[in-house]
Amino acid sequence: MSERQSIRDEQTYSIIFYDGVCGFCQRVVQFILPRDVKGCFRFVAIQSNLGNKVLKQHGLDPEELSTFVLLEQGRVYTRSTAGLRVLRGLGGLWRLLYAFIAVPRPLRDVVYRLIANNRYRIFGRTDSCMLPKPHQRTRFLE
Repeated sequence: MSERQSIRDEQTYSIIFYDGVCGFCQRVVQFILPRDVKGCFRFVAIQSNLGNKVLKQHGLDPEELSTFVLLEQGRVYTRSTAGLRVLRGLGGLWRLLYAFIAVPRPLRDVVYRLIANNRYRIFGRTDSCMLPKPHQRTRFLE
């Protein structure tokens, strides 16, 4: 993917950065794909060159793999805020879960960290990133 394509995608779509070797993170991506009927989200593994580069450009540490990151209209959202914004973006009944944004972020992030810190133990770890289905490949930036 070219630098120009990366910049255009960043401005056109919301980009979800996920831990490409985390079983839970891969399930989250697989959950989002069929529910994002408008194709609003693009995906990039944090471990990829593009993931590393874009996260660094936005002042984030790509070595911090326990943080779910959403880049939306040039703004970066992390942890529970990122997750809630994704649910809102899915529309339908999922949008209603955005009401949890009213819960103070430190409280929401306690639950987020509990899951994030135990995700490999509970959901496993793979040796490589998931391979998207052929009709989904355009949704993955690298």
